[in-house]
Amino acid sequence: MSEIGIDSLVPPQMARRAEGAGVAKAELDALSMFGLALLAGAFIGLGAIFSTIAVSGAPDMAFGVKKVFGGLVFSLGLILVVVGGAELFTGNNLIVMAWASGKVSTAQLLRNWGIVYVGNFVGSIGTAILMFFTHQYEFGGGAVGVSILSIANSKVSLGFVQAVALGVMCNVLVCLAVWLTFSARTTIDKIMCVIFPITAFVAAGFEHCVANMYFVPLGLLLKEFDPTFAAGSGLALDQLTWTNFLANNLLPVTIGNILGGAVLVAAIYWFIYLRPRFQAND
Repeated sequence: MSEIGIDSLVPPQMARRAEGAGVAKAELDALSMFGLALLAGAFIGLGAIFSTIAVSGAPDMAFGVKKVFGGLVFSLGLILVVVGGAELFTGNNLIVMAWASGKVSTAQLLRNWGIVYVGNFVGSIGTAILMFFTHQYEFGGGAVGVSILSIANSKVSLGFVQAVALGVMCNVLVCLAVWLTFSARTTIDKIMCVIFPITAFVAAGFEHCVANMYFVPLGLLLKEFDPTFAAGSGLALDQLTWTNFLANNLLPVTIGNILGGAVLVAAIYWFIYLRPRFQAND
C-alpha cells in the first residue's frame, strides 16, 4: 500500500510542480483561458473591495496598522484565484519556468500572457462598473468613496520609474506567494501561503497591475459620473484621467510586474532547481 504524504513539498519538488502547472496553463484552449482570466480579474476586484472597506473612515488608526489590515483582507483576491481556480497575469509570470525548460514555446507563453491580461482587464473593469452602480461609495457617510478616489488618484500620480520599481517589488511577493502554494497539500496550506506575502505587498504600497485595473477605473467612473460627490471629496483630482491611468500607471506597473515575477522569481528558481545540470536528490 502506498503511503500518503502529509508533509509539504520541498523546493526541488515545488519547482517541478510549478513547471508542470506552467505547461498546463499554456496548453489551455483560448476560451477557457479567457473565462478563467475574467474570473481572476473579478476575484482581485473582490479583494480590492474588501480592502477599501477595511481602510475607509478610520482616521485615528495608525498608518502602519491601517496598511497591514488593508493588506490582510486584500489577500482574499489571490486566495480565490489559487483555491477557486483562475488565470492571473501576474502569477502566470511563473510560466517562465516551463518556458526556460523548453516545455512551453515563446508563442505559447505570449499567447497566455496576452489572453489572460485582456481577460483580467475585462473582469476587473467589469467589477468596477458593477460596483459603481451599487453606490457603495456612499457608505459610511461617503468615506468609502473618498477612499476610492484617494487610492485611484495616488496611483495615477506616480512617476514612471517609481511605478516600475513598485511593480517589480509587488510581483516578487505575488509570485513568491504562488510559488509557496506549490508546496501545499491542503486548501488550508494554500491559504496560509498566500496571506503573508500579499499582506506585505499591499501594506508596503507596491503596485499590482490587475488590482489597479479595478481601483483606478472605479475612481474614474466616480469622478466622471458623480462629479458632485467627487467635488465634495476635497481631493484635487486633476491627475485622475484615463490617459494618466494607462501611461503613468498601468504600463509601467505591468513592466515592473513582469520583471519582478518572470525574472526575479521564475528565472532564479528555474536556474537553481531546473537547469539541465541540476540533479535532484529528493
